[in-house]
Amino acid sequence: MKKHRLLIAVLSCTLTFSTVTSCNDFLDAENISNSNETQQFDSTADTFTALIGVYNQVMGDDGYGQRLNLYFPQSADDFKTSGDFNCNDRRGLSTYGACTSNPDLNRPFLKLYSGIERANLAIKNIPLSQVYQTGSAADKKLMDRYLGEAYTLRAQFYYDLIKNWGDVPMQMVPSSDLETVYLPKTDRDIIYDKVLEDLSVASALVPWRSEAGGSNTRITKAAVKGLRARIALARAGYSLRREPRLMTQGSNPQVYYKIAYDECKDIIQSGQHGLNANFEAVFRALHDNTQDAANEVIYAAGAFGGNSRTDSKIGYYNGMRHDNASSWQSSGGINAIATYFYEFGKFDGRRDITVASIQINASNQAIPTTGVLSTDGKFRKSWTSITGSSQNLAIDWPMIRYSDILLMFAEADNELNGSPSAEAVNAVQQVRNRAYAGNIGQAGTIPTDKTGFFNYIVQERLLEFGGEGLRKYDLIRWNLLATKIAETKQKLAELQNGTGRYANVPSIIYYKITPYDRTRSAAAQISAMDYYVPAGVSKADVFYTPAPSTDPAGYLKANWRVAITADYISSPAKGYAQYFEANRKELFPIYDDIILSNYNLKQDYGY
Repeated sequence: MKKHRLLIAVLSCTLTFSTVTSCNDFLDAENISNSNETQQFDSTADTFTALIGVYNQVMGDDGYGQRLNLYFPQSADDFKTSGDFNCNDRRGLSTYGACTSNPDLNRPFLKLYSGIERANLAIKNIPLSQVYQTGSAADKKLMDRYLGEAYTLRAQFYYDLIKNWGDVPMQMVPSSDLETVYLPKTDRDIIYDKVLEDLSVASALVPWRSEAGGSNTRITKAAVKGLRARIALARAGYSLRREPRLMTQGSNPQVYYKIAYDECKDIIQSGQHGLNANFEAVFRALHDNTQDAANEVIYAAGAFGGNSRTDSKIGYYNGMRHDNASSWQSSGGINAIATYFYEFGKFDGRRDITVASIQINASNQAIPTTGVLSTDGKFRKSWTSITGSSQNLAIDWPMIRYSDILLMFAEADNELNGSPSAEAVNAVQQVRNRAYAGNIGQAGTIPTDKTGFFNYIVQERLLEFGGEGLRKYDLIRWNLLATKIAETKQKLAELQNGTGRYANVPSIIYYKITPYDRTRSAAAQISAMDYYVPAGVSKADVFYTPAPSTDPAGYLKANWRVAITADYISSPAKGYAQYFEANRKELFPIYDDIILSNYNLKQDYGY
């Protein structure tokens, strides 16, 4: 869709829970039609334009262009937002200390309901349209596809609402069809069950990738099934409930594990998607809006337009840092938690792509980061053709990858059978072997008992999806967020002190400035770095060998382990997840003005 630069459709401004003023401010887009609902859907072309209006609510600063994917998922045990605590900005979100007045909570909530409103209009009016009822078979098939896409997008919007705010109002018809817009909260399990039913319908309406044509920014059957599997696992898992205010598991979890199992197995058996042999290539393709060679990215949120509504700040706000005097200029606003680098084995090919332990200086050369300022590395402005101060880079966001399908399948299989089947073990092995390509002997052995296999998947998902916005929500549905935060704090203390598993981590990294070549792979650039290597030590062991007792001549110093301080771990301003409270902070508060606009809403969860 981005390739055709289609106009944004705005079908209605009857947003639930918002005032007329906030609605006008929010839907700052070109209205291409003043027609009524029926006329908006009286042809396949007009219907497609309306559908683009639904898709456009996925992207932008308030969607998967910045807040939903880069602000909201911090912090788990992989990444955190940079900077000092402020309850009224993104640092408040990252530290679990957000105020109810935090403006970053406002517009994403409204944007998701705007998307639901637009989807509701399509879902209502497509079956009523003249072209749907009396058009040709080809037109009917096309309109069915549009209907399936609208169902899927609505499900995605509700999933985003629930995973961040818990129980929310459920609205399944356009606002103009409601008796009142002052809706109360609906139990999330009811919403989940409804959208799972809708996705079952949608999967029969949309084509497989090979039948669809176009790019992966358009929903196909695998995208529908993958989202249904993800939501089913969330429904089977734990979440923070209103009454009593505790993390509890959803009812009848085996039913939902079976849904996830079946949907993932269908995708695997379809042969439509696979693992790209080159892990980095998966993310490089997102930078130039192309399909990766194996079609691993099943669905991506498409960014275009160079604006805050439909483009993204992926690669500018997050990703590897480029100095403001360099050719590229990007902020690197998400930092790897210092321990995350060491979760990867030294031969795991994902490490240097996922964790950028280098940055680009003012002279376009590569230098190391400190131990606390490594960034997420899957997105890099210098991997695009855009230079200068531009913030909107048209980098797509991976919503569902095939590796996620393999790991969800394995997880569901293990839960259903009480231990992993050979198919489940093989699914995980595929992901692991890709990570250790060229070093398969270092990949290790996958456990085959239920608990051991589950724990292995927990770790493997940490390594596979770092920086992709999944980890915090995985930990919540497993009821492991509090546990992993506590474990990470303990690991940080050990890393600070150089004890336990971190006994040989160097306090200082010694280096010489190295030329940067943006066409090199991440691994090749790290290999090219001019680090000081003590006698008898391989270059691969630089980050696993104590620093020499005296500074080697001719080398510069970068603080590595010594950069980790007590303040970094637990101070009020800089500490990691310092305001987290179990059975409360797993969810965000709803923005104050939204509560005030609907007398049937209240905060809950102790806010």
